[in-house]
Amino acid sequence: MATLHDLLAEHTALSDPAALHLQRLVAEWQLLADLSFADYVLAVRGSDGQLVYVAQVRPNTAATLFQHDEVGHRVDAPASPQGVNPLVGKAFASGRIERDDVPRRFAGILIDRIAVPVTFDGQVIAVLGRAGDAGDTLPPSPLESAYRDAAQALCEMVVAGSFPLDEANSLGLSTPRAGDGFIRLGPDGRVVYASPNALSAVHRMGWTADLGSVRLPDVVAELLTDPFDAVDVAAMLTAACGAAGQPALPAAELPLRMELDARRASVLLRAVPLRGAGTTRGAVVLIRDVTEVKRRDLALLSKDATIREIHHRVKNNLQSVSALLRLQARRSGSTETIVALNEAVRRVSSIALVHEMLSGSVDEEVDLDAVVDRLIPTLVDVWSPAGGAAAPQVRRGSRLGVLPADHAMPLVQVLTEVVQNSIEHGFTEPAAADASIVIDGERDLRGLTVRVTDNGAGVPPDFDLTSSNSLGLQIVRMLVSNDLGGQIRIGPGPGGRGTTVELEIPLH
Repeated sequence: MATLHDLLAEHTALSDPAALHLQRLVAEWQLLADLSFADYVLAVRGSDGQLVYVAQVRPNTAATLFQHDEVGHRVDAPASPQGVNPLVGKAFASGRIERDDVPRRFAGILIDRIAVPVTFDGQVIAVLGRAGDAGDTLPPSPLESAYRDAAQALCEMVVAGSFPLDEANSLGLSTPRAGDGFIRLGPDGRVVYASPNALSAVHRMGWTADLGSVRLPDVVAELLTDPFDAVDVAAMLTAACGAAGQPALPAAELPLRMELDARRASVLLRAVPLRGAGTTRGAVVLIRDVTEVKRRDLALLSKDATIREIHHRVKNNLQSVSALLRLQARRSGSTETIVALNEAVRRVSSIALVHEMLSGSVDEEVDLDAVVDRLIPTLVDVWSPAGGAAAPQVRRGSRLGVLPADHAMPLVQVLTEVVQNSIEHGFTEPAAADASIVIDGERDLRGLTVRVTDNGAGVPPDFDLTSSNSLGLQIVRMLVSNDLGGQIRIGPGPGGRGTTVELEIPLH
């Protein structure tokens, strides 16, 4: 499915600022749909002069009238109730909100349609087509009246080019829905209407009386535990309403969303200023009780911290074991024992390194490149070459990427064994100046291929991995087959020189 950016680039020649304005509008228009109890589509004029729908939203507060996707269809295509809509063209031409004189019946449904021009920098760049069910003849409830009044004010702001606001949201807070809690404020900050869910949220914060016509900035500020938050939220709500002495429109750096902690509950608050014809009409405040959500988030954070602490302690214990093995190796008089203990040190150190990485991770994932880069010096340090052979250069040639812990742990052990095996058996003679071991990786959506290539002595012609008596290679075979579910191949390197070990690991 093409994105809005792709569709605008395909069908229009809008400037980047104009396209960004439409993207901000589409990011916010779920509120419009919910307050209007109606479906919305966004139409633009293509380079060929045709009007094309490039975005669509359905309401959460009413049944949708659009059973099919309108995106990419021309406005004059009779494919749905929105279908052939002359109001869109009229709104483009007039720059005013256009509406049907009487509701029209489409596919057995009585529909009320309007077209709202989207203005940016004094020019109409798009039109919102709205379609709502006009079949209900009952008087509207107070909630419905408050919703529709706010929706009308927002549509007028769309025409004026003042909605959506370019507001600051540095914390990335989400937007409460109208159904979570809706409060309509007058220009003086007093409550005109509060939905039942909004009343429940404020009561959980500790307010015991009815909201009535109280000033919401004063009420919320009184309930908060943090005095600095109390000052900030009062200033935010007062500025959003446009009270005397406050800016007519909040500046971009003024936040209009806050997460607040009261004595009994936590709420997410968002203010939407309502402006029209240069005058203020108050504001809409959306409020959502996030007490339980925050409790679960804190529980998850506590769990993550506990898991990271466990990894940290396991790492410390493994490092202690490694230090004891090194001490034992120094005291041993047997060359065979020293070699065996050094191999044990290397294996324990590789596992400890993964736990160290996991102790600093919040998602149980490991950056293999960081692990390998830190592992390489350890492999060379514990090597005791025969005949005075110089150690080859071990390096990582390409990125391996990030893997979950259950893949990373065995893979790091495999790479440890493979590289150590290459050092010990591929370069037993004095190494040439270009002696090297290179670790490369190739990754796609299905799996990871890792190649360890050296330019050493190479494998014997009759080498068979399945019959090898090497403990290291037996460990490799077991880890690749059982823990990683992959395959391993060992053969001559490029040009017949050296050795290449190729690991294929499925990631799906």
